[in-house]
Parts: sequence; structure tokens; C-alpha cells
Amino acid sequence: MIKQMTLCLLVAGVVSGCSMAPKYVRPDAPVAATYAGQTEADGQAASASQTHVAEIGWRNFFPDQRLQSLIGTALVNNRDLRVAALRIEEARALYNIQSADLYPNLNVTATGNRGRTPASISPTGTSVVTSNYQVGLGLAAFELDFFGRVRSLSDSALAQYLATEEAQRAAHISLVAEVATAYLTERGYAEQYDLAKRTYETRADAYKLAKQRFDVGALSALDLQQDEALLQTARVAQLALARQRAQAWNALTLLVGQPLTDLPPAEDLSKLDLATDLPAGLPSDLLTQRPDIRSAEQSLISANANIGAARAAFFPQISLTAGVGTASSELSGLFDAGSRAWSFAPQMILPIFQGGRNIANLKLSEVRKNIEIATYEKTIQTAFREVSDALVARGLLDEQIDAQLRVRDAQAERLKLANQRFDNGIASSLDVLDAERDLFAADLDLVQVRQLRLTNAVDLYRSLGGGLLETTAVSSTATTVPTPAQ
Repeated sequence: MIKQMTLCLLVAGVVSGCSMAPKYVRPDAPVAATYAGQTEADGQAASASQTHVAEIGWRNFFPDQRLQSLIGTALVNNRDLRVAALRIEEARALYNIQSADLYPNLNVTATGNRGRTPASISPTGTSVVTSNYQVGLGLAAFELDFFGRVRSLSDSALAQYLATEEAQRAAHISLVAEVATAYLTERGYAEQYDLAKRTYETRADAYKLAKQRFDVGALSALDLQQDEALLQTARVAQLALARQRAQAWNALTLLVGQPLTDLPPAEDLSKLDLATDLPAGLPSDLLTQRPDIRSAEQSLISANANIGAARAAFFPQISLTAGVGTASSELSGLFDAGSRAWSFAPQMILPIFQGGRNIANLKLSEVRKNIEIATYEKTIQTAFREVSDALVARGLLDEQIDAQLRVRDAQAERLKLANQRFDNGIASSLDVLDAERDLFAADLDLVQVRQLRLTNAVDLYRSLGGGLLETTAVSSTATTVPTPAQ
């Protein structure tokens, strides 16, 4: 009997290697072969010769010690990332549960039964007490996977586990970028607040002098009101920026996952340089460098495997229940000679009429695969758009900063000349007030443009798959990390 069971299991293992799932073919990427303004030859050369951005560690990319501390703390305490990690454990457990059906479940069983039959219904006309004891090794309803149904379900669960694992990596990358962006936002508001505060203090001093001149009749009421309006404008800007900075700090605290204390000193945005000359490579590189694309592909593979399970449902399900052991009417005789017992109960279920259930399940699995194809293609298109947007901005933001610096310098020179003309009685105080307003606005715009330039570097780093590694891997073939643009 044991030999027969072993032979059946071996045959089942050999036959179950087949699968009715369609052969998986990766869909073509629905994007251009190169980014805008890039030749295919240039893209291929960059892809082959440069270090991939995904290999650049975030500690190497972000030189600011304060930002490094924030990112490191967030990776430990952020609750969304913690949930993503737990999702991996959940998917792994589900895969282990499903894959267990590939193997026979063997159980040691021990049963005992003792009963009395009354004389009124006993065949012998007398009451009878019967006993039955059994001990053995049992195989319960093991499906012989001739048509690959169980194998397809296991493959689907494995792909879902891998998709969850890739999704956690994508969440890791997103968190690094979100912390960096939130930090830059908070720093931008902080610098603008300091600027508004200094401007308010300067205008408060100027208003005191104007009030003194008004009191002695050297200044008109109109000019005094203009000075006060300029003072209150700076006060409004200071209060608005204080609110925005506090909210940005709260957003950063939420991302980090704990109160922000004992942080290294912060650097000004003008001193914080990030690498902008990151190698973009080709759009095809995104398929392997971005975890969100890999996660979408694994979900597609899972849906493809489910089609195999749905197809196998049209064919017979063959299961095997068997047992071998000893049986006796007396507990003390369980292991006596001649007490050996065995059972062998194969079962075949052939679907004849299911009310269209199997056809609907197959249609459902095919539709879900088509949904996953569309999702996979949309993920690629979104990644392509993110990289393209970052590359377009990279080529223009440095020029915009240079232009804004010229605007700021011009406004500063204008204010200087307006003051000179006012002191000489050539210009009115209104010209000075207008120059001061425009210089303040130019200073705020310069901070914003610098923040945009740094945020763009973060966006490009994230969209090319950077942020998963902590430090750049060192190898004999690796090139150095691109230096920040000056």
C-alpha cells in the first residue's frame, strides 16, 4: 500500500508540472524610445557608460546633514512605510498558505469508538457492546494537479508577493523624496520668513522716522500713510510665512514619524547643492530601475497565472484520500500481528453543469489581466512623464535663477537710485516705496526659484529610481557620483 501511495504521489508530481496559463509576454512600453531633445545614440551611450541613478545612495545625493538625519529617522519611524513592510509579511504568508496545496498533507490519526447496541435491535437478540480503535498515517483529499490549477494559483500568489515587495521599495523611494521635498519647502518658508522679518524691522524704523518728520510738519499725511501701508504689508507677509512655515514643519514631522528634536544645523538654500547632471539614460531603463513599474508587472504576471487556474477548472479535479495503520476491537491489540489496515479512496469531479460559473471565472480572469496590462502601461507612461518633466525643468531652472538674480540686483540698484533722488528732492517718496516693494518681491521670488531648482533635482532623482540605497555602491566599474551644479 505504501508503495502504491508513493507511486501515485510521484506521478502526480511529474504531471503537475504542466500549466494551462498563457505564456507571459511583457507588453511593449507605450512611450517614445528617447526623451525629448535626446538622440537614441546619446541615450544608449549614457545608459551604457554612466552609473544608474538607482545606484546612487541618498546619503551621497543629499549632502545636508540635517536632511540626512531626517531621512534616516523617517525610514525607521514612518507609519506608511511600516505598513508597507507589514504588507510584505502578509503577502509572504498568503503565498506560503497557497503553495502548501502543492504538497500532500500527512496526518497521524488516532480514533476510538465504543458503543452498545440494545437487544431490541440487535441481530442476535441480545445487547452487544462493540469497540473499534485505529491508529495510522492519513492523506486527506490531496489534489493531483494534472492540469496545473494548484500550480497556477501558487504562481499567482508568488507574483503578488513579489509585487508587494516591489511596492514597498517604491514606497521607500517616495518617502525619501517626500521628506527631502518637505524639508526644502520648510527651508524655503523659513528663509522667506527671515526676509520678511528683516524687511518689517527695517520698515518699522523707517516709519518711526517718518512719524517724527510728520510730527514736525516735514512730511505730509499722505506720505505717512504710504509708509504705514508698506510697513503693514511686510507684517502681513511675515505672518503668512510664519503660518506656512509652521504647517510645513508639521507636514515634515508627520513624514518623519516622531517629534523633530536634536537636529543638526540647517543650511541656506543658496548653499545647498544637489546633483543636477544625473544621467537620464533611456526610457527602457525605467523598466528595471523603478520598483513601481516592476510591481505593476508582477501584478500582471499574477493575473496571467490566474487565467491558467480558471482554464483548469473546466477539466476534472482528481483528489486522493488514503490511510495506512492498525485497527483492532481492543485497545491492547492495536499493534498485534494481523492488525494492519489501509484505505485508498481516489475521487474525480468532472464539471458538467455549473450555471456558467467556470466560463464567467475565465472571462473575469481575462478581463483582470487586461486591466493589469493597462495599469502596467499607465505606470510606464507616468514614469516617462515624470522624468521628462524633470529634464525639461532642469534645463531651464538654472537660467531662471540667473535671470532672477539679475532682477533682484536691478531692483536693489533701483532702490539705491530712488533714495538718492529722493534725498536730492528730485523724486517723490512714492518712487522709493515702489522700489522697496519691488525689491522685497524680487527677494521672495529668488528664494522660491532656488527652492524649485532643488526640488527639481529631488524629482529627477526619484523619477529615475534613486533613493532606495543609503550609500552608493562602490565597484571597479562604477563611476563617481555627479558633482552638484554650481
